[in-house]
Amino acid sequence: MEYAESREYVAGDDARHIDWKLSARTGFTHTKTFQSERERVSLIVADTALALYFGTRVRFKSVQAARAGAVAAWSALRDGDRVAALCAGGQGGLVPPAGGTRGVLRVLDALARWYRAPPPAGGSGLQAALEQAARLLHPGARALVLADPASALAVAPAIWSALSMHVDVRLLLLVDPLELEPPDCVLPLSTPHGRMQLDLASTSAREAWDAAFVAPIEALCGSLPGRRIQVQVLSSDDPSDAWLAAGVQRGGR
Repeated sequence: MEYAESREYVAGDDARHIDWKLSARTGFTHTKTFQSERERVSLIVADTALALYFGTRVRFKSVQAARAGAVAAWSALRDGDRVAALCAGGQGGLVPPAGGTRGVLRVLDALARWYRAPPPAGGSGLQAALEQAARLLHPGARALVLADPASALAVAPAIWSALSMHVDVRLLLLVDPLELEPPDCVLPLSTPHGRMQLDLASTSAREAWDAAFVAPIEALCGSLPGRRIQVQVLSSDDPSDAWLAAGVQRGGR
């Protein structure tokens, strides 16, 4: 129960709840009233970095992000939470917390819009979104951050710490199998400047590839758990609810 307000005392009120300070200030006896604690809020933070709109197995990473967010929304409903969503990047947008099936469907509609196509700006505002989440969420809330590893790594460590201080934070990194295990061959690529070939059999190219795609994941998995943030990796060819089952097995919740 949490404090709601104080009103004048009437016969039959519990004397243990008398508001002595207000009674002394007004000259009339007042008693405190209480109400059930507010429902917990589960917030889904959706990164819309351009790198997410890519995939070589089963689906784009952006589609996997939307599907994982949908799983999180239905899971929040099962737990009795109010669900909300916040978009990072050029598209912007906030879906206020709401309970029941209606609240879940509003979040699903937003995720479908945000991940339908790359944002006009083609960039990620993940840090600004996390700062906004830290201001909006009350202690005890939960936050699921759907992000590209490079976007998450670009967020200042202090921002992660500020969010996780009072909020249960889980970071879900969206990846593609090609990024984690590139073929040992010459890979033809098309760029805005024309076609090129990337020789992944060479040591230098392999090291640059790992620095771009693998190193950010390793850095986040090594640093964020110490800031009370659970980090998980979800590949585009994984079942979209694989992260939820894995989190239950590891955390026991």
